[in-house]
Amino acid sequence: MKTLTLCGAVLTTASLLSAQPSPAQTASGVIGGKTITIKYSAPSVKGRKIFGEGGLLMKDPGAPVWRAGANGATALHTDADMMIADLTVPAGDYTLFVDVKDADHWELIVNKQTGQWGLAYKAANDLGHVKMMMTKPPALVETLKYSIASTGGKKGTIQLEWENHIASVPVSIK
Repeated sequence: MKTLTLCGAVLTTASLLSAQPSPAQTASGVIGGKTITIKYSAPSVKGRKIFGEGGLLMKDPGAPVWRAGANGATALHTDADMMIADLTVPAGDYTLFVDVKDADHWELIVNKQTGQWGLAYKAANDLGHVKMMMTKPPALVETLKYSIASTGGKKGTIQLEWENHIASVPVSIK
């Protein structure tokens, strides 16, 4: 009986480990001496179509607005007032969403509500929207990845990569 219980425990553990949930990740960068941080959960493609008609995200209840990650909402923190493209973003905490209605032309949404579950998007709380620059990666990007990079002085970029898309926005510190 103990052997059967032990085998059952091993199989259950193996099953849970193979489920590979979307792990919590943090992307952080320093631009103009100020820190910008994005906290998100990183889903994987796992052979699925993600963007566009018939894609996984278009089946989400919030489509075409995507939580820009998995699980809880994607969180942005900035130590300083900044510009994301032409949108003024005061120092503080925000939630990021992405409008993926057109699979090849996205809009980043900076939302003032924080701490919500990922699917709890409320447009009334938007600080604003900015168009993202879109490119294609050289190969499939299996796991969602954010990066924040300085391009010199008080300028930089926020970029996200997933599936067959790279989307970025310019950032400048005020």
